[in-house]
Amino acid sequence: MPSIAENIAQTESRLKPGTRLIAVTKTKPVEMLLEAYHAGSKLFGENKVQEMAAKYEALPKDIEWHMIGHLQTNKVKYMAPFVSLIHSVDSLKLLKEINKEAAKNDRIIPCLLQIFIAREETKFGLSEEEAAEILQSEELRSYKSVKIKGLMGMASNTDDETKIRAEFRGLKNLFDSFKQFESDQVKMQELSMGMSGDYPIAVEEGSTLVRVGSAIFGSR
Repeated sequence: MPSIAENIAQTESRLKPGTRLIAVTKTKPVEMLLEAYHAGSKLFGENKVQEMAAKYEALPKDIEWHMIGHLQTNKVKYMAPFVSLIHSVDSLKLLKEINKEAAKNDRIIPCLLQIFIAREETKFGLSEEEAAEILQSEELRSYKSVKIKGLMGMASNTDDETKIRAEFRGLKNLFDSFKQFESDQVKMQELSMGMSGDYPIAVEEGSTLVRVGSAIFGSR
């Protein structure tokens, strides 16, 4: 069985310049995370805030922590001191809370808007219209402690590559069209799409951040 270091090297060999690998570390023990860290992986993605906060305490402080799971407003405060990027912003209410907690920590927290691109009801996210509304809202302009850095999306859980590609391509087109809303607070820089099963397609379609767990750490 290949080692974590070998899996990371293998995954990174399939990325393009400008695309970064986030090792999805949810449910994995600290020992495995350290193995990934020593293999050069410094971007870790977690789904649960408490788990992320505990691992943050236990691990080296040059790791970038990415929140990639569905986020509840009452959990924001636990990661506001250290989170590097929140991928899963799906409401103005959540942005308001992130802004409040970021201000308390004297930080500006970068965020991505999560767009619903799959044809499955199980996924979270905003519609194109809802996202456009947030980007143009007066409220967002008043939130001085958050910045919108791009978009995130999850493709349908299917073996149909044509469908997956179409969903990623649609998100990339939306990402490009949202550049019209750029301001001091909005910069379309990061496009977070692609997971263990579909990241090579996401890379081809313009992803800048891929979220890969089982291809690095083995399936749970």
